[in-house]
Amino acid sequence: MPFREAFLVEGGEAGALLRNHDWLATSLGAPAEWPQALKTLVGVMLGSQQPMLIVWGPDYITLYNDGYAAMCGARHPKALGGSFRELWHDIWDRVEPILSRAYAGEATHMDGIAFIMHRNGYPEETYFSFGYTPVRDETGQVVGMFCACAETTGRVHAERKASAERERLEMLFAQAPSFMAVLRGPEHRFELANPAYRRLVGDRSVVGRTVAEALPDAVAQGYLDLLDTVYRTGEAFTATASRIALQTKASGPAIERYLDFVYQPIFDDDGVVTGIFVEGVDVTDRALAEIALRRNEAELRNLNADLERQVILRSDERGLTWQVSPDLLGVFHPDGYFERVNPAWEVVLGWTDTEISGRPVLELIHPDDVARTAEAIRTLAQAIPVFRFENRYRTRDGNYRWLSWTAVPERGRSYCSARDVTDEKAREAALDQAQEALRQAQKMEAVGQLTGGVAHDFNNLLTVIKSSTDLLKRPGLAEDRRRRYVDAISDTVARAAKLTGQLLAFARRQALKPETFNVGTGVSAISEMIGTLTGARIEIVVQVPQTPCFVNADPSQFDTALVNMAVNARDAMGGQGRLTIEVSPVVGILPLDIRKGAFVAVALTDTGTGIAPGDLHRIFEPFYTTKGVGQGTGLGLSQVFGFAKQSGGEVVVQSLPGRGATFTLYLPRVSEEAEIPAVLEEIEPLTDGHGTCVLVVEDNPEVGGFATQTLAELGYHTVWATSAAEALHQLEKIPFRFEVVFSDIVMPGMNGIELAKEISRRRPDLPVVLASGYSHILAKEGTHGFELLHKPYSVEQLSRVLRKAVSRSRRVRSGRD
Repeated sequence: MPFREAFLVEGGEAGALLRNHDWLATSLGAPAEWPQALKTLVGVMLGSQQPMLIVWGPDYITLYNDGYAAMCGARHPKALGGSFRELWHDIWDRVEPILSRAYAGEATHMDGIAFIMHRNGYPEETYFSFGYTPVRDETGQVVGMFCACAETTGRVHAERKASAERERLEMLFAQAPSFMAVLRGPEHRFELANPAYRRLVGDRSVVGRTVAEALPDAVAQGYLDLLDTVYRTGEAFTATASRIALQTKASGPAIERYLDFVYQPIFDDDGVVTGIFVEGVDVTDRALAEIALRRNEAELRNLNADLERQVILRSDERGLTWQVSPDLLGVFHPDGYFERVNPAWEVVLGWTDTEISGRPVLELIHPDDVARTAEAIRTLAQAIPVFRFENRYRTRDGNYRWLSWTAVPERGRSYCSARDVTDEKAREAALDQAQEALRQAQKMEAVGQLTGGVAHDFNNLLTVIKSSTDLLKRPGLAEDRRRRYVDAISDTVARAAKLTGQLLAFARRQALKPETFNVGTGVSAISEMIGTLTGARIEIVVQVPQTPCFVNADPSQFDTALVNMAVNARDAMGGQGRLTIEVSPVVGILPLDIRKGAFVAVALTDTGTGIAPGDLHRIFEPFYTTKGVGQGTGLGLSQVFGFAKQSGGEVVVQSLPGRGATFTLYLPRVSEEAEIPAVLEEIEPLTDGHGTCVLVVEDNPEVGGFATQTLAELGYHTVWATSAAEALHQLEKIPFRFEVVFSDIVMPGMNGIELAKEISRRRPDLPVVLASGYSHILAKEGTHGFELLHKPYSVEQLSRVLRKAVSRSRRVRSGRD
């Protein structure tokens, strides 16, 4: 006969095996007589998806959950309830020292242990961390060992993927024709530098060094000040033909170069500057030509010998400049056309002087730039110069090129000069596109971590269900094998339901199951497991008041919130430090300026790195995390926030960088209530409905058809309504035909809870049973006292809840009679 103690309720397959094990044949004896420490550990273990193991007593009796069963492979289920020595007899020489240290009172922890598992039908390499904790009895004697395991396979794979993505980005940088570099932090430390950049600075080693360390010659020329300004203001800086003298060799002379470049600030999600992207091209040849041109013009202006000779010389040289200048030059008439243009027009645009002179310029302007160009022409007509005006001119072959104009009015004409900036525009567009792609990739990374994990887990579950259904279709299947495949489907559905429950917890949409419990007792019970999760190098200090502090909340979600905050503290401390957990009754929540109300405060204080002020307002956002790739999805603290809000409380964080952080969970304090002993629901056999008439309300055809068919098999008469309105019509049609209503919650129009309230108003004696897999209404408001059946439900659960509802209604009516 299976044991039905409360701490053995959960646990899936392993829990069922523990309940049905012949414990009387072992040194442990009946579970009811087990030590309280062992009962607590077994309850925690069976309620957790994390692989856990308990070794108890001098016989090393072994207990574990489903997670650890997967690691045992073919040794399970024989190993459950047996000797730990027999479980790992083949590696006992490595396992025995760990067990001996635990029985000697010493906790140990191991990280990154490779493990070959056969959980998907084939061998696969996984990685785990193990924490071994001695368990003591009331006298302080070690009586067993508790082991918590955490799989780190995802983190290892994520780190490998991130490394490959970085190598791809570096390859793109290496192939870029322009020089590029990425600087991080206010000290401008080189994170990346492509080959073109390294050639520019004389192949110096720059990555990992600051600009001041790697390029002292650039610092002396004011470039570090420019970087500081961009980092401080968040405004990009663009330079054209900027002069710089760089040493290309350690002992060689400085070589003068001219650069077109941009310092583009890099922002995080909060809009805070975290670095600078540097990109540019070496334009030394062009700059030297322009300098030579300017020097020639200066020399012309300074010639003052013979006036006639000076005029002739100036005319000749300006004519030469007009002829050889790579920039587009022209004399513009106020009526909107060029009177004369230089040969560069034909080189850049393909139009000859004859084709341009006298032709309205607006005919050559890109349609999107016509209005702006017309406005610039009107500005020149008012004798106002125009500088750095950009528009697109059509070329002879029908394409367009960007031109940057300078135009100065003088004696009724405007003298214009334009530089072709098409290539610069293309580089700017490419840079903007690359930066946007980088921002999008960063946003999708956290979502990808979660969805990838969920897809992996659900695909595993669907594989079991699909394989089992395929095998059930085979003819001549033996009864024991048929039962095995059916059980596999049932167990897999249960695991899928648990997984969706966890996702709803993170989304703050789960229907909580509150009960009154002493927070101090709860914290004390889970503190030792927290010590195992955080590792031996973190000291756990628990401070619980002698006066009980009662709250009305979901104990399971409370434990999960504590674990999430503890894991966050562990990561902030780098696996070493002190974590203090303090429980205290308080009045009000002073950090939020709430002065009234009785609360229980659970404060977790760590000695970690603290939280930057800019991150404090975002740490409870879903998917937000400051951890590295593979070290967290940003959902742990979101669960804490959601649990606190749904329980009528708050969560507050206080921190200073470098001085640790304190997370305080406030829950409304309630008065002590009489202990209600936990009553295990008996797994009853299916009972006949004896013709009881059930009104089924379900808008989904598949679910409604299955429900009515199932109830018919159980001996119920059913009427199926596809909406709340139709259900109310059926009730009015024959008022006392139905003895119970079985309704879905989420439906178009009136939902299930609204329908139940309306039926209760019209027929107070008619019981209503609600069914739902998820509802934001349940998450916010609860069930309003109506019976709730969670999807997916079994036939046994459906039969039991309907029988109880009908029986209760009949007893109430009998009492009235």
